[in-house]
Amino acid sequence: MKTLAAALLTVLSMADGFTISSHRQPSFSSANTALRTATESTGMTFDLDSDKNQLTVTPIKSIDGTVTLPGSKSLSNRILLLAALSEGTTRVENLLESDDIRYMLDALDTLKVPVERDAEDKTAVTVTGQAGPIDSPTPDESLELFLGNAGTAMRPLAAALCMGKGKFVLDGVPRMRERPIADLIDGMQQLGAKVTCVEETGCPPVTIDANGLGSGSASISGKMSSQFLSSMLMASPVADGEVTVSIKDELISAPYVSLTTGLMKKFGVNVEVEGEMDGGTPSFVIGADEKYTSPKSILVEGDASSASYFLAGAVITG
Repeated sequence: MKTLAAALLTVLSMADGFTISSHRQPSFSSANTALRTATESTGMTFDLDSDKNQLTVTPIKSIDGTVTLPGSKSLSNRILLLAALSEGTTRVENLLESDDIRYMLDALDTLKVPVERDAEDKTAVTVTGQAGPIDSPTPDESLELFLGNAGTAMRPLAAALCMGKGKFVLDGVPRMRERPIADLIDGMQQLGAKVTCVEETGCPPVTIDANGLGSGSASISGKMSSQFLSSMLMASPVADGEVTVSIKDELISAPYVSLTTGLMKKFGVNVEVEGEMDGGTPSFVIGADEKYTSPKSILVEGDASSASYFLAGAVITG
């Protein structure tokens, strides 16, 4: 989608029309919504020939207007989870409309976490928090959560559900079964969780037999993905005791971890950081008295990268 958007905006600087072809049939048909949005907002016109899988775009001389930034995908699902773990009711606004968020919302529905959709605003929901860990609504049988290819739902839920009680299986599409999660599973096992993934691949499905967790410590790698650390941090405040998570090698994407701890602070939890985050081996301590409290309402920050091509178009056309 981003490649297509870049091509469309590059066309704006050309005096003549432009034709884009693709050998992959789904590429243009799946982009219809984005193309029609571009047409309405810029005056650009295009002709889509489905038989030839060919797109012809006519140029325009300038582009101006207002772009409303959609909510960040990773922030949307982080906020939904923290709202579910908090005490109180939280109105969440500017959620991204995407598969990842739909899978997280579906999972919360399956877990019987009350989520009220706003009939007039598809990007807004109201979540009634559990004031602690999320327990299975079916304690006598295993509960399966299908998460598609939503890594931003799989990883945080894999950690958070270890803190409650119940049996869970987290699975997804074939591509999800190729996405590593072993480092996160190892970290949760160090905290005492009964959780496994496929041993041969280190990927989902993830199987959890949860009975709550107390205080503990874990040491994980920070090189694979900052999302593993973020998932453990977000789950830790609903443990029954102090939790320490240390990085044993090097922490990549430290700004994303700061984003997570900043979001946790908005929900009333302070994370103590020991050591240097940039290029160091920091430890993160979540005290036993740290608990999530609803901020009442929260706006998902926009993803500025989503507007980058429109900004480029404005620069190109002057």
